[in-house]
Parts: sequence; structure tokens; C-alpha cells
Amino acid sequence: MATVIRLARYGAKKRPYYHVVVTDSRNARNSGAILETVGKYNPMLAKDDAKRVVLDIEKVKSWMAKGAKPSDRVYKFLVNAGLVAAKPIPTQTKKNQPSEKTQMKAKDKADKLAKIAEEKAAAEAAAKAAAEAPAEESAPVAEETPAETPAEETAATEAVAE
Repeated sequence: MATVIRLARYGAKKRPYYHVVVTDSRNARNSGAILETVGKYNPMLAKDDAKRVVLDIEKVKSWMAKGAKPSDRVYKFLVNAGLVAAKPIPTQTKKNQPSEKTQMKAKDKADKLAKIAEEKAAAEAAAKAAAEAPAEESAPVAEETPAETPAEETAATEAVAE
């Protein structure tokens, strides 16, 4: 018989409330064949509320000494209570990573963004250098007055033709 410490759901629809129970691992979640209730968990309360997770530490210690294994969620509660050490985080498997095609798209996008940022920085540096350089006084350009405008030229040629 494999004994486990896990959650059994109680409460109303959309208002969950859990009992932390010790039971045989082969039993259904709420089978009623529990060996002992060792705590309560109310996920509806704020995370910093002391009544969110209430555990009977002595009962939990005695059941773990007898070989009861906590579920993942209960293990997190026990880590927060300081009863057990935190498990090392497992490394991600290849299945959890995006496909090669998606990784290439992300890399290309990052390269394009880096190139745009580099060009923008270069443009800002050039603008800053141009603003800091002493403004050269340009010599006034003498405006050339055309002898005649094209309309006057056509009128003059017509007068000569007559």
C-alpha cells in the first residue's frame, strides 16, 4: 500500500476548498477512504493570508516518517512551511522548446531589431556631430535675374515674326 499526502476537493462550484489528506494512492480523490486529514487549503484567500494553508505539522511529520509521499502541490506547501528542502528545478526537455523554424524566425527578428537600433544610433550620432560642429556661414548667393521669362520670350518672338 502506497500512502500519499494529497488534496481532496470540497466546497461549491467555482469556490474550491481543499483538505490535505493522507490516503492510499489507489483511492479516488474524494473516495472517502481517507486515513487522516492533516490540513486545509483555501485557494480563495490572498496568498499572504495565514489561513490560506493550515497544516498540522506533527501529523505530517509522523506520516512522512511512516513513508507517505506528498503530492507536488502538498510538497510546495511543505517547502513553504520549512518541513522539507526544495527540489531542484528540472531542466527543460527538447519538447518544451519551440521548433527550429520558430527559433530561426525569432533569431531573424532579433537581428533585424538590432540592425535597426544600430542604424538609429548611427543616425543620432551623426545628427549630434552635425549639431556640435560650428555652423559655417555661407556666402550670400547673388540671385540671378533672368533676362526674360519664357512668356516674355514667346511674346517677343511673335512680335518679331509680324
